[in-house]
Amino acid sequence: MAIVFKKTLRENPRDPSKKNYYPELLTLGKSVNQDTIAYEMKEKSSLSKGDILSVLSNFVEAMLSSLYNGHSVNIQNFGVFSLSASTVGAAEEKDCTAKNIKAVRINFRPSTSVRPNLTSTRAGNRLEFVDLQTYLKSLKMSLSDEGDDSNNDGGNDDGNGGGDDFIDPSA
Repeated sequence: MAIVFKKTLRENPRDPSKKNYYPELLTLGKSVNQDTIAYEMKEKSSLSKGDILSVLSNFVEAMLSSLYNGHSVNIQNFGVFSLSASTVGAAEEKDCTAKNIKAVRINFRPSTSVRPNLTSTRAGNRLEFVDLQTYLKSLKMSLSDEGDDSNNDGGNDDGNGGGDDFIDPSA
């Protein structure tokens, strides 16, 4: 499966009087949740899904504990988690207190081993991109191919295999 993008018209950041088309990556479908990840991990290991869910839950707890105790968390071949804060400045040092901290975020900096690489030649690491219009056309064609199958009993009376239910978001 490829990464789908759409073309978005926006102002050029360097020259606001010009507008350019920029590719914008899209997320398709629902987010993958912890259960899905645990199932995929289970299929590649000798651990049960319950064992993996327990490890993931304990990992999050231990990571938060370390972060809240002032440490960064470096997971080898994955990345580094750390805290950062949005703050308000004070004119004098004595006025700079914890009350000046308005929000705290968890940052993630991926290691080079998981960072996307546009020039990768390994099949498993190669990123492929497809334009939204091309993706929708291929999806329509695959849906119409299913409707043309003479063994397919899922079609409706007009013979289009239910293709009318497809909603084209670009229309």
